[in-house]
Amino acid sequence: MRERRRRLVAVLVVLAVVLGGAAATTLQQRGQDSPQPPATTQHAQSVAADALQTLAVKGRAPKTGYSRDQFGSGWKDLGDCDTRNYILKRDLTNVQVRSATDCTVLSGTLHDPYTDKIIQFTRGPGTSTMIQIDHVVALSDAWQKGAQQLTPETREQLANDPLELLAVDGPTNQAKSDGDAATWLPPNKGYRCQYVARQIAVKAKYKLWVTSGEHDAMQRILDTCPGQALPAVTSQ
Repeated sequence: MRERRRRLVAVLVVLAVVLGGAAATTLQQRGQDSPQPPATTQHAQSVAADALQTLAVKGRAPKTGYSRDQFGSGWKDLGDCDTRNYILKRDLTNVQVRSATDCTVLSGTLHDPYTDKIIQFTRGPGTSTMIQIDHVVALSDAWQKGAQQLTPETREQLANDPLELLAVDGPTNQAKSDGDAATWLPPNKGYRCQYVARQIAVKAKYKLWVTSGEHDAMQRILDTCPGQALPAVTSQ
């Protein structure tokens, strides 16, 4: 009697294993046959600190031969706009333009990134200079760090590239002059990471270099914001 029970239990165990394996195989096959969600593609974010390490580090070349005209004769025309008014329209809010076919900016409000001040802009002989368009990488600095090796057409592109341009407080822009990150940073400390990242993006795009002092100054700023992304590079 006991022997029969042992045999019956053994048969039941074997049957359970076989059925369980078959069920698992069926579920696996169903899973393979069922539609699967597409794999998520991770796009690597361009981090400013990483991009900084790709820039060549060299000494500053002589300023010999530099003039603003080396970067084109003023602002380029962009359809019904010139570059200055294009940037004003981009960076100001509550913008009023001259007409539907003339984008000359007559008024607007700027939240100045360099000082964190709110500036009311009105076009006119005594007021237009309150807001200026800054070349984030000063053109004379660019000239001494590789731009003199660029073609005239590429230098003109650089001088009119929206990546290189910001509407800012006029007096603060004048104080910056042709300084690089080693000699000048925005008084608004909350904007310094973005400012340095934009300079790096411009220098990377146009294959300009940095001095060792400039590199170190940029690195110190980016150490405070290690995940700072580069601004988008616009095509022209």
